Amino acid sequence: MNAEIIAVGSEMLTPWRQDTDSLHVTERLNQLGVTVRFKTIVGDRPKDLVDAVRSALRRADVIVTVGGLGPTEDDLTREAVAEALKVGIKRNPELIAHMYTRAAQRRATMSRNNEKQADIIEGAEILENMNGSAPGQMLDTAYAGHRKLVLLLPGPPSELKPMFDEQCMSRLRETLPKRHIATRVLKAALIAESVCDARIAPIYKQLSDIETTILAHLGDIQINLMCSKPALDLAQARVDSLASRIEEELDDLVYSSQGETLEQIVLYYLEMKGATLSVAESCTGGIVSERLTSISGSSRSFVGGAIVYSNELKSEFAGVPPSVLERYGAVSKETAQALAEGIRERCDTTLGVGVTGIAGPSGGTAEKPVGLVYIGVSDSKTTDVVERRFSGDRIRIRAYAAQTALDLVRRKLM
Repeated sequence: MNAEIIAVGSEMLTPWRQDTDSLHVTERLNQLGVTVRFKTIVGDRPKDLVDAVRSALRRADVIVTVGGLGPTEDDLTREAVAEALKVGIKRNPELIAHMYTRAAQRRATMSRNNEKQADIIEGAEILENMNGSAPGQMLDTAYAGHRKLVLLLPGPPSELKPMFDEQCMSRLRETLPKRHIATRVLKAALIAESVCDARIAPIYKQLSDIETTILAHLGDIQINLMCSKPALDLAQARVDSLASRIEEELDDLVYSSQGETLEQIVLYYLEMKGATLSVAESCTGGIVSERLTSISGSSRSFVGGAIVYSNELKSEFAGVPPSVLERYGAVSKETAQALAEGIRERCDTTLGVGVTGIAGPSGGTAEKPVGLVYIGVSDSKTTDVVERRFSGDRIRIRAYAAQTALDLVRRKLM
C-alpha cells in the first residue's frame, strides 16, 4: 500500500510557512505498513486543488489531504475532492446544530459562514474534531476501478494530530491489508556522498524490495533502509541483511548501525572502556563540547575543558608553551599537539583533544589558508595530529572540524 499527502494552503508556498503536519501523518502511516510515495503542497486555487487530488487518486491507494476545511472562501478542499471523485456535497444539519450549541456554551456568536464546515462529501464518514470546529472526513471509495481511501483532515496540528491518532488509526487498521515496515539507519563519518554511493550501490541495487536513501550533512552520511512485508520479522530480516552487507563494505567508516549520533557513540566507547575525555577548542569555539554535553549522562566520561581562542589562554588554560606559539603559530601541528597533551594533563583525563584552525572568512594566508585545521588526540602513550583543509563558509568549516575531532576520538578508542 502506498499513500500521498496533499498539504493545502497558499501560505506554504511562501518563505514564511512550511508544512509540518505531513511528518506526523507519515510516521503514523508507516506504523500501519503504508509507504508514503508522494507529498504535494498546493495553493488555495480550485483548479490546482482538483488537479492535485486527481493526480493523487491515480497513483496512490491512500490519499490524505491536510488543511482547507475552514469556513473561509479559500477553504476549498471538500469541493475539490468531491469534484475529483464526481460526487456531491450535502450540508449536515446535525453538525450545524452542534456548532451553534458549542458557540452558545462558550457565549460566543457564530458567524453564518461557519456552516460551510458542515458540508459533507457524499458517502463520507464524519471524523469528529474534539479540538476545533472543522470535522474531518473519510471516504472508502473507488476511482478508475480501484479502491481508494481518502481522508480530509484539518490543518492546525492541535486538531490534526489527535484526530488522526484517535480516529483515523483504528479505522485504517481495520480497513487496510496487514503490512509492516522495518527500518534501519546506518551512519558513516567523513566520506563523500558520491564515494559512499559508488561503493554501496552495487549492493543495494540487488534488492529491489528495500528502499535505500542516502542523505549527506556536514561530514555525516545517513543511509536509510526501509522494507515493507506482510510480517514484521520478514521485513526486519531483509533490512538487517542489507545493513550487514553495507557495514562490511564500508568497514570502520560506519560509526552507527542503529541511528545513534557520533557523540553518542564516542560517549559509549568512553564509558565502555572506563575512559575520560577533555578538550581544548580554538576555532570550533566549544562545538565539540556542546555536542558531547547534549547527551544525558555525558558527565560520566566527559569532564570538560576550555575554549582557548587567544594565545594567552592557550598557554594559561591548556599549557601550550609560548615558544611553540611563537615558533609555529597558533594554527599548526605543534600547537594542536600541545593543546591535546596540555588539556589532558591539566584535566587528568584518559584522552585530550586539541583543535585549532582558520575558520574564515578572514585570517587566511597563502601558507595557512582559510579552512586549514589541525586536530590532535592524545593519550598517555601517543598523540596523533591530523591536518585537514575544509572548504566552504565559517559554519561549514567549524562543523567539519568538530565532526572530525569526534571521529578521531572514536577511532582512538577503537
